[in-house]
Amino acid sequence: MSNMIKLAGQFIQALPHAQALGMTLDALESGDATISMPYSETIVGDPKTGVVHGGAVSALMDTCCGAAVMSHPSNPAGTATIDLRIEYLRAATPGQRITAKATCYHVTRSVAFVRATAMDEEDDVPVAMATGTFTAGSGK
Repeated sequence: MSNMIKLAGQFIQALPHAQALGMTLDALESGDATISMPYSETIVGDPKTGVVHGGAVSALMDTCCGAAVMSHPSNPAGTATIDLRIEYLRAATPGQRITAKATCYHVTRSVAFVRATAMDEEDDVPVAMATGTFTAGSGK
């Protein structure tokens, strides 16, 4: 199992979009993942307010969910997103780091189910919440 977690961590750190967005793998173990992304003016969606573009938040959450699936003990292979529903609850506070936490809570023969939350440094109300399905299994 620890080998799969190590491979998942290496995979995430090698993703070009994760590098471009400055994502950092903070924690990864047995179906749970935490990935954070620093504030950067290069990912701002509205220059007047300084608010991070929703697409950057989406990429963070998708990557974190995939990491949770890859680290789940029941998933012997990589993964791909089947469906990801994101509910944006509020704008992330400009200047603050955004952290996504995802849990893979159920894995069938071919599908993994995940929940995730994205928070900025104000832990009172999430920036976004997500639910998703991802491929699971060896694909054979």
